[in-house]
Amino acid sequence: MTGAIRRVVIIGGGTAGWLSACSIAAAAGPASDRAVSVTLVESPDIPTIGVGEGTWPTIRRTLERIGIGEAEFLVSCDASFKQGSRFDGWRTGEAGEAYYHPFVAPLGSESKDAVEAWRSYASGEPFGEAVCPQPKVCALDLAPKQRTMPDYAGALNYAYHLDAGKLASTLARHATQRLGVRHVRDHVTEVVMADNDDIAGVRTRDNGTIEGDLFIDCTGHAALLIEGRFGVPFVDRSKQLFNDRALAVQVPVEAGSPIASQTVGTAHSAGWLWDIALPSRRGVGCVYSSSHVDDQGATAALHDYLRRTAPGISLGDLSVRRLTFRSGHRSEFWKRNCIAIGLSAGFLEPLEASAIVLIELSLNALIDNFPTSRNTMEIHAGRFNRLFAYRWERIIEFLKLHYVLSERKEPYWQDHRRAESVPDRLADLLRIWKGQPPSTFDLPEIDEIFPAASYQYVLYGMGFPPPPKGSMNSPMKIDPAAMRQMRERGGSGVGASDQPLIP
Repeated sequence: MTGAIRRVVIIGGGTAGWLSACSIAAAAGPASDRAVSVTLVESPDIPTIGVGEGTWPTIRRTLERIGIGEAEFLVSCDASFKQGSRFDGWRTGEAGEAYYHPFVAPLGSESKDAVEAWRSYASGEPFGEAVCPQPKVCALDLAPKQRTMPDYAGALNYAYHLDAGKLASTLARHATQRLGVRHVRDHVTEVVMADNDDIAGVRTRDNGTIEGDLFIDCTGHAALLIEGRFGVPFVDRSKQLFNDRALAVQVPVEAGSPIASQTVGTAHSAGWLWDIALPSRRGVGCVYSSSHVDDQGATAALHDYLRRTAPGISLGDLSVRRLTFRSGHRSEFWKRNCIAIGLSAGFLEPLEASAIVLIELSLNALIDNFPTSRNTMEIHAGRFNRLFAYRWERIIEFLKLHYVLSERKEPYWQDHRRAESVPDRLADLLRIWKGQPPSTFDLPEIDEIFPAASYQYVLYGMGFPPPPKGSMNSPMKIDPAAMRQMRERGGSGVGASDQPLIP
């Protein structure tokens, strides 16, 4: 019960498993005074899902910490730059309607500064374009950095679009060839329990029992350890987020075509479509609610989008994958000596690319507070569970914000606006924001998963009226000249230098 934690065993591969292996092994490398071994057990019988092509800027720090160079990453993962998201047709569905959620914070030192400047000087312009240079950079197909800049440094804040299957393969090679991770390709047949109700090991088909001190469940929706062994229930959030299916397709592109550096999310009558540009292809998918449209109707929506955005492509030559999912999360993420990371912890629709960042954040929390012995593990588990219960709630509220302000008339969108589907805290915040903009008072934690500026981009991008004049007590801190300067810098693309929204 008081033994040191020396053996970490990860069950499952994919992005969650291999990112866990790389992160823990790198943190416990030669420079560390902690001797921690990492073993990853991956079943050859179970394919990985291989979706999740969008990331947050946090991924740059993660890749740097585990020792993968940016050029190597870009080439091996067929990756491209991502500078945020553009949402088309979410407010009314009219042609040409769009707004941005970029990765650069609005101008001004305080969260309310940009809102006041926009209301006073540029209320006729979309909020994102008026207070941030990055939407214009995206519209011009410009990059956030120059070739001569160091790895993971840019003129503007950025993340990546990538091939999820290639990411897992790249991480696996790095883990086994450079970081000393032991890779066992075998199928787990039994979870072996210790006398104290911890997991003692996993019995495999061909390699016997693999013992460990700390187990990480990366078995995806199967949740072999966290649910299968410990019975931790899944908290269904489909009453707030209705989407439960997706159709995914890979669309070829011509060599030398412009590569969009924002994820494009286009609303349809019962969900939305993603469009992610990579150097060699586009990843396109239709997310939908099976309670509002059947598979045939969703397929029609996907084909209609492809006809408009990929002319000349024969739709009959494209292979469409159908995915089903439940929006929700575990009631606990760390139970005894088992931590669920990735899909085993939960899943929410990919509207703001939260899947990979939740893996990163989980690993950061584990590594920064790694239990030195078993007798402190329950304390760490309690802190971890409270933190991630908070974070999952904030993500659900933020995703719901994209829907509740829509003026679209279809039943799907009307149902999203029904009071019983809106989280209570979000409903309260929307009432507050009629008189003041989103601020740190609404999001008081040190490491909020979405800052106040992100709420502002979505809130005012969806047409929510800014607070009335005179509702803010502090004097104006931004003048029209500063806003003009910001626009000029945006037109020059990588010549701009701005505060990151998400570090």
